[in-house]
Amino acid sequence: MQTLVVGLAAMMAVAASVLGGSLMVVSGAPFDDAFAQQRGAHLSVDFDAGKVSAGQLSSSKDTAGVSGAAGPFRTATVTPRASEAGPGWPMTVVGRPEPGREVDEMALIDGRWPTRPGEIVLSAGSSLIPALGRKVTFTHLPEEPTLTVVGVARSVTRTADAWVVPAQMPALTAPGSGGYQMLYRFTKAGTAAQITAGGKAVTRSLAPGAAVGKQSWLTVKKDAERDTALYVPFLIAFGALGLVMSALIVGNVVASAVGTGMRRIGILKAVGFTPAQVVRAYIGQALIPAGVGTALGVLAGHLLAVPVMAETAEVYGSSSLAIAPWVDLAVIAGVLGLVTATAWASAWRAGRLRTVDALAVGRNASAGRGRWAARLAGRLPLSRPVALGLAWPFARPARALAMGAAILFGAVAVTFTVGMGATLGKVMDAKAHDVADVTVPAPMPDFGPQPPGGRKQPEADPAAVAKTVESAAGTGMYYRASTVRSTVSGLAGTVDVVGFTGDASWGGYTMVAGRWFDRPGEAVVPTPFLTATGTHIGDSITLSGLAEPVTVRLVGEVLDPRNSGMQVFTDASTLTAAHPDLTDTSHHIAVTSGTDVSAYITALNKDLAPLGATAQAGGLDAGGDMVVTLNALSAMLTLMLVAVAALGVLNGVLLDTRERVREIGVHKALGMTPRQTVAMVLTSVVVTGLVAGALGVPLGVALHGWVLPAMGDSVGLRLPDAVIAVHDGTVLLPLALGGLLIAALGALPPAGWAAGTRTATALRTE
Repeated sequence: MQTLVVGLAAMMAVAASVLGGSLMVVSGAPFDDAFAQQRGAHLSVDFDAGKVSAGQLSSSKDTAGVSGAAGPFRTATVTPRASEAGPGWPMTVVGRPEPGREVDEMALIDGRWPTRPGEIVLSAGSSLIPALGRKVTFTHLPEEPTLTVVGVARSVTRTADAWVVPAQMPALTAPGSGGYQMLYRFTKAGTAAQITAGGKAVTRSLAPGAAVGKQSWLTVKKDAERDTALYVPFLIAFGALGLVMSALIVGNVVASAVGTGMRRIGILKAVGFTPAQVVRAYIGQALIPAGVGTALGVLAGHLLAVPVMAETAEVYGSSSLAIAPWVDLAVIAGVLGLVTATAWASAWRAGRLRTVDALAVGRNASAGRGRWAARLAGRLPLSRPVALGLAWPFARPARALAMGAAILFGAVAVTFTVGMGATLGKVMDAKAHDVADVTVPAPMPDFGPQPPGGRKQPEADPAAVAKTVESAAGTGMYYRASTVRSTVSGLAGTVDVVGFTGDASWGGYTMVAGRWFDRPGEAVVPTPFLTATGTHIGDSITLSGLAEPVTVRLVGEVLDPRNSGMQVFTDASTLTAAHPDLTDTSHHIAVTSGTDVSAYITALNKDLAPLGATAQAGGLDAGGDMVVTLNALSAMLTLMLVAVAALGVLNGVLLDTRERVREIGVHKALGMTPRQTVAMVLTSVVVTGLVAGALGVPLGVALHGWVLPAMGDSVGLRLPDAVIAVHDGTVLLPLALGGLLIAALGALPPAGWAAGTRTATALRTE
């Protein structure tokens, strides 16, 4: 039993530590390698061509602190015609004569760099399917240019969606639009403050408002590490819990072995063992199972880390992403060193004992302790077995404290895991941001060609669907949402712009700061959008790539992790002039009180069938593989911690019952039944379990309050108090009783052994 508990404790601590340490070290390795190889830009800046000249931008290369610069390059926001290549979403095109060498060197994945007008290279992350030879037409431009895809490239700092030769840019730039892009590398660029200082230095001599967008390499790096970085804070927490519990378990096991093996220690000393040899013997007994557990923990950590890191490696084209060997060595050395130190401290007493004292203590029964507790319990209005059990922990207070510590950390882990699951559930609710009773989803876009002889199903008219919904019996609150895609200066790729018709504030949107918009021209955005664009509540941004630019003022920060937080929520009338045909529309309905949702959907679908639309119960799907993985991983680690805690209790209670076996025989001879024996042993851990559980719950709540915001920060999200504060009275009381449950689980096997021991056998046992 002692071997099992030490091995399992070491395995849990090592698995969590290897997994957390590996993710922390290598999560950014693919990006760091690509950034160094391609000499990525520390800062990319978009400028308004009407407020600055190419000559002024060229002179900024000589600014103090700039170690390298590329540009100025002409830029344009264009929208390709929708076709089988994909939907017609806006994209940022940059005119570059070559892939570059000194700053932001393009990594050609396929094909070649354009050499003449009529050719285009697409980014590997472009919304268009990057296939060589594909024709891309821009029908909204005066000349309606058609370009041929000749290559696919990747910019490590995501400076554009596509590149052409500079001679092609006039045909891609609408009258009165277009800009310049400059790419900078700084001598000091390791912190956000240094990047901000560098940005101010290169734009100081330019006209106010000339710089319309900036993107730091730190923002891109954080986004690249987003998936793996999410795991690090909670794995560090579990690793720390596992390490502390390992020390407690090993210390308790070795101390118990010394306490119960006094006569053996005396014999060893009598036949010539030195104090150092006795101590080494006990250290070896602890290191053998700890070494096996460490090996299994390293293997488990590797198996769990590989799928988590695979996606990051794939994004940057890395062939593999190996765990750093020094992480394994550091964890192994740390855990085995901790076991050695703890075992030495516990076995030190054995080495210091005099031979005669060890033989005497081991031969004679120890004096009874905790008699005051037994007398006090005997005065309580309780049955005799229960009173005897309540007094047991006070006879061995050190052992009881060790068991209580194990239970406490188990209760901390359970409280933390329950809280994390509840918080992640609220984050997923915020991701769905749809508490509607009934939803009519937007039609799926048709990305592929129609089959021969096939006909494209007509799209439902949003106005007709809205009229049907509003006139349906039982319709209460109602709004509809239309999504278009736009670009924002300084950001490569597109952002989702969601325009609402009707009041959507009741739809489940969780505000972090500011307020929900209440008039056209206002918008709310998620935290990652503010971080990526360097904007704050109260600033204005311009949405490009529509029929005409749209400027909105940011009035609120909303919790929404979809599309990496690159979203803008505003009133539909804000987009009317720039995008009059908002057809990608979903409808969200809250039925009136007392309305049967199933009957409402059945009646509504009869009216919607001729329009080609279908209503469904509940909001839109908001599942998340990341949340499933996090919950599964935390549940597994928690079960391991609880198992270790229960085994720690089992070890302590087993020692108690074996030491008291003759006393138990006397009780049985006086008439104690097997059921009363079980009750006595289980009662012996009640006080320890209740106290440890009561202390573990607030510690688990505190751990949750520290780790979850750190997890949110790792993916660029600020979690509001409503998402963090998930432990209420209905949850805390059962969690507090969880310590008692862990104690009972650990004490049950020794209780069964004590109850099954024959009276005569127990009386003959010394």
